[in-house]
Amino acid sequence: MKALVLCGGKPQIALIHELKRRNITAILADANDKAAAVQYADVFYNVSTLDVVGIEKIALAEKVDCILSVCADQMLLVAAQLSEKLNLPCYIDYETAKNVSSKEYMKRIFVENNIPTAKYIVGSSISLSVIEGLNFPLIVKPVDCYSSRGVKKVLNYDELLSAFENAKNLSRTGTVIVEEFVEGLELSVDIYVENGKVNILCIRSLDKIPNSEKFIICRGNYPAKISLATKGRVQDVAQKIVEAFGLVDTPMLIQMKINDEQIHILEFCARTGGGIKYRLLPKVCGFDVVKAVLDLTLGEKPHVNIKPLNTFIVDEFLYCNPGILDHTEGFEELLKDGIIDHYEVYKSAGYQFDEISSSGDRVAYFSVVADTEAELRRKHQIAASVVKAVDNKGKDLIRHDIINI
Repeated sequence: MKALVLCGGKPQIALIHELKRRNITAILADANDKAAAVQYADVFYNVSTLDVVGIEKIALAEKVDCILSVCADQMLLVAAQLSEKLNLPCYIDYETAKNVSSKEYMKRIFVENNIPTAKYIVGSSISLSVIEGLNFPLIVKPVDCYSSRGVKKVLNYDELLSAFENAKNLSRTGTVIVEEFVEGLELSVDIYVENGKVNILCIRSLDKIPNSEKFIICRGNYPAKISLATKGRVQDVAQKIVEAFGLVDTPMLIQMKINDEQIHILEFCARTGGGIKYRLLPKVCGFDVVKAVLDLTLGEKPHVNIKPLNTFIVDEFLYCNPGILDHTEGFEELLKDGIIDHYEVYKSAGYQFDEISSSGDRVAYFSVVADTEAELRRKHQIAASVVKAVDNKGKDLIRHDIINI
């Protein structure tokens, strides 16, 4: 049996390991021949995962039994499209994948089903008349990008014009969403839908890089500090989304803001969470979403049995000042001393850091786990002071001002 895996990031390594555990040949496609998962694949094709024609050629040449990915909504769209065309199994149909992958379709369905979300417009051109009725500040985002690419907060019309053109250039369809900015605590809610019923796996609060208009995540905090009543509202609105989009058995990620107990949905997708969620979720709830995606694809129906972890976790994503990376320091020492629970380095020697523009600019991340908040803060402060990303002149490039908040 053969599986074609789209995208070669860290989460796909976990998927490839699961494939091999089941004696399934793992064929990987990625535009980056140095992607993290390349060395783990049985076969590698240096093809963009957004090249639908190219991916189809690989699927036909290799006679694959399934096409899948985890943690990437645009990859989900390609997998669903080709699975439907080639009569291969997929846990989501192409029409639904379009609705949950395009911010344009998603927002329309939110409004049609009274799901709370910010006022917005969508289009390929902008003018004062187009945004009439929207109040600044506004958020500008391409309808079909990820990793916060092209997302920007604007305070006036001149800033809007510039951000709109940038987002339009990043969008494959040249389409942009402009929506009102909503204040509040941002939550990332991971869910598994079983037989149409929502099962909340994890609720984290997210911190963004301060003094930035680009909304790039720098930290995840577990558990989120919200009331039981708010958790109930999260459950209710998640169930409403499931019913509006006709979801039955699927992983799901919702990004939302909470303000005075009121919920505003930013966006969602019927996929596993990105970043380090592939390892966080089994830890905090005992449910392996990567394994579940493969089970679903192969026609099995995973059963959710949540075993919550009563602990505190901070996942710190590290960014750099401009410069060329030579090496990183401190991570192994911190791991050995029990200060951090896990870490990953994303960039290798020679990488050129420029302005921080998306979550793809992270140099590394570390995770701190503790039984109390006080112990969590202590460990976090130690880790923040020790980690380094050093250039060839011995200068530490890490933005410690982002970590030390």
